[in-house]
Amino acid sequence: MTTEANQASARRFVDEVANRGNVAVIDELLAPDFVDRSAPPGIPPTREGAKTWFATVRSAFPDLHTTIDDVIAEGDKVVLRTTTHGTMKGEFAGMPPSGKSATWASVHIVRFANGSQVEHWGVDDQLGMLQQLGFAETPGQPAGVAG
Repeated sequence: MTTEANQASARRFVDEVANRGNVAVIDELLAPDFVDRSAPPGIPPTREGAKTWFATVRSAFPDLHTTIDDVIAEGDKVVLRTTTHGTMKGEFAGMPPSGKSATWASVHIVRFANGSQVEHWGVDDQLGMLQQLGFAETPGQPAGVAG
């Protein structure tokens, strides 16, 4: 595949899976032997794990929306810098719904082979998200007061 085709696949993943919750598209975009090198604890680093993760995230944040801020592609890799926003309406990672909204930044690196996504690495601003949702203290706040 060309770098342009890889970019289109990465963008489609964000649009269809993250933004629309269409986890069925995962079978089209991710290779059967896909490996997520940054899968959350308790989630298998596989294509099936990706389905579980996105179904869980969309359940907790039903209005989840990811904006692609930058795309860089070279060779077999595509890098996405994204901003995600959502309101926590359901349980997430053992935390009860807060009803609060959060916006967080992420960087994703996706490697392609034979037209499919085969590996993923990602970094999210989890602390910033938890602070906005009220589950972590923000520096400068009095002790015991979270978001």
